[in-house]
Amino acid sequence: MLEKTSNPAFTSEAFNNASYGYAVSNTMTLKGTINKSLTLLALIFTAAILTWKMTFSGNALVTPLMIGGLIVGTIFSFITIFKPEKAKFTSIIYAISEGLVLGAISAFYELATAESESGSLLGNGIVFNAVMLTIGVFFVMFYLYKNRIIQPTQKFMLGIIAATGAIAIVYLVDIVMGFFGSSVGFLHSNGIVGIGISLIIVAVAALNFILDFKNVEDSISRGAPEYMEWYCAFGMMTTLVWLYLEMLRLLAKFSSRD
Repeated sequence: MLEKTSNPAFTSEAFNNASYGYAVSNTMTLKGTINKSLTLLALIFTAAILTWKMTFSGNALVTPLMIGGLIVGTIFSFITIFKPEKAKFTSIIYAISEGLVLGAISAFYELATAESESGSLLGNGIVFNAVMLTIGVFFVMFYLYKNRIIQPTQKFMLGIIAATGAIAIVYLVDIVMGFFGSSVGFLHSNGIVGIGISLIIVAVAALNFILDFKNVEDSISRGAPEYMEWYCAFGMMTTLVWLYLEMLRLLAKFSSRD
């Protein structure tokens, strides 16, 4: 039975739609999943560079691209979730769209927290630090999972699911309040409470990787069809993107205290 997870890409319904139990000529492998994940990551990074450069050059098209990317990415993320067999195509569109959004958001954070003349992703600003921390956390989580230092027990998974759901509700409330000129104060505060909340959210996002690794491992052992490599890669990217955005938010709070 597929383990529960807070990542919508790894719901039991989605995996049941993969038609396990039927004969398939090619099945999902770890190597294939890693390759697909790297492909999607490269697409996100490439698209992000485009809107990053456009933002620093003052190109007026960056806002339409960001908004368009957000809309298209959201649409294709849902298509991917409900139609896993289409993931080979939909996950690619999602990755490109998400990259356009991340590039612009990253540039806005960089401009808001530090002066940058080159607009290079290899600089020493907040974006570089967020990228490095995100990569570091990913490998730490993989190490902890691989060596079974953190065990994805039923109680552990239910706890992460509950925490992730609570965070999603708070963010939804914050978005709704934003329409009325207000917000959930502690989400944006750079005080001790605000930073503490951000640290908790970063921790929850990171722990979602444990659930993701477990689901990928279980899917491979169950002989999932090959197209699920793309689907699982998509699922991993959603967690990675979330963690990166939370890292940006956290570092921005620290920066604003200086």
